[in-house]
Amino acid sequence: MGEKHRVVILGGGFGGLAAAQKLKRAPVEITLIDRRNFHLFQPLLYQVATGSLSPGEIAAPIRGVLSRQKNTSVLLGEAVDVDPQAKRAILRDGAAFEYDSLIVATGTHTSYYGNDSWREWAPSLKSVEEATAIRHKILYAFERAERAATPEEAGAWLTFVIVGAGATGLELSGALAEIARETLRHDFRKIDPQKARIILMEGAPRVLGPFPEDLSVKAEKLVSRLGVEVLKSVMVTNIDARGVTFKRGDSSEVLAAKTVLWAGGVTATPFGRRLAERTKSESDRSGRIKVNRDLTVPNFPDIFIIGDLAHAVDEKGTPLPGVAQVAMQGGAYAAKVIRARLEGKKELPPFHYFNKGEMAVIGRAAAVANIFGIHVSGLLAWLMWVFIHLIYIVEFQSRVQVFVQWGFEYFTFSRGARLITGQAATDSVDQAASMYNKSNSS
Repeated sequence: MGEKHRVVILGGGFGGLAAAQKLKRAPVEITLIDRRNFHLFQPLLYQVATGSLSPGEIAAPIRGVLSRQKNTSVLLGEAVDVDPQAKRAILRDGAAFEYDSLIVATGTHTSYYGNDSWREWAPSLKSVEEATAIRHKILYAFERAERAATPEEAGAWLTFVIVGAGATGLELSGALAEIARETLRHDFRKIDPQKARIILMEGAPRVLGPFPEDLSVKAEKLVSRLGVEVLKSVMVTNIDARGVTFKRGDSSEVLAAKTVLWAGGVTATPFGRRLAERTKSESDRSGRIKVNRDLTVPNFPDIFIIGDLAHAVDEKGTPLPGVAQVAMQGGAYAAKVIRARLEGKKELPPFHYFNKGEMAVIGRAAAVANIFGIHVSGLLAWLMWVFIHLIYIVEFQSRVQVFVQWGFEYFTFSRGARLITGQAATDSVDQAASMYNKSNSS
């Protein structure tokens, strides 16, 4: 008997993990490589950013998840290049891994639409580090407002702007409104957290663009009811230490805000671009690689791209959305194709995405959902959201922790993970203060 078929999976997100698990009993040797040692449940990242959950509750060590899967090795490393002719994946440290089938599930990163200097002032929400940085920024703003010398300064610290009104933007703004209106309501003496302004900005004429229009209207109502100001059809032109400059029609306005959060679009990572170059593949505007109907790269049937990096289309030619469901089903499909090839079966039918629906949560007992074409909003949608998210969290122990935490928060409005971690100095005033404290303590 010859050597086993080598499957290299790059990325341990929803897609990569689904592919590995579906190949559990296949006669293959799997190497899963990720630059982090954990699988992150990204849909709940905003709850880490707003102090509801701790990072450990929404992340599971990949080794732990796949420890009983004997045909799989998990390695820590970051892919930077692929040699499709020699069938090798190359890591940042120079190590190379040969493959018979390659599954690329490395995802995308945040796009600032060519304005990367904004990243410093407006963090995005893609990683655990960014989530804890946002948590720091939000909680720190209330602390600084409490110490502000003038009402104008306090106002700038208590103004929060979220750019982008997709699901992430709505989730963040809803959670922020609840922090200000409920969680911190009695915590300060000088300021009234309930007076915080939370502004959600969107370039399009409505929030939640991909959702049906009636749900988009409902979502806007729900978030406005929490006290969030929604600005639609506005174009952000600059973000700096003072706040946000934006265009509304022909007029330009400046909003003094010390806390700006970015919930904009995504773009391909440098590795994604390198892969497109190496395989001479076509990409869409945001750098996602156009794949065949079986999720393979044109001219390279041994390379599958799944999840956010793939520009895959459905039967009607409509691009599939970059959501967890698509990645998981894509991972399972790629595994199925590999198994079928090993068993000498004829080609499988093209990848068919079964859309179970989409949902966005806005606040406690408030969400919108489109499930199999049935539009639901309010408490029922929220309960569905809770149930579905608990099912998909990878580790049972995390499910229990998250469920208990949510139950406790629902009745008390408390947020257990309200920690300001990392370096507290975020502007020159604070740096001066910390220097002063150091000199006094030494």
